[in-house]
Amino acid sequence: MTDEERRLNLNRMEAEIAKLIAETSKINSENRWYPMVVASGLTLALVAIVKLFV
Repeated sequence: MTDEERRLNLNRMEAEIAKLIAETSKINSENRWYPMVVASGLTLALVAIVKLFV
């Protein structure tokens, strides 16, 4: 393996690592909002059920 091939492999690996870090950051930010979305959905479902019977 030549030095150029090693550099290409290193650059490719660094790009993959950067991509994984970006995806992890996106997933973490989405997970922060997940409980609020579920709670609001349950609240809306409860309001709809109550409205049907009242």
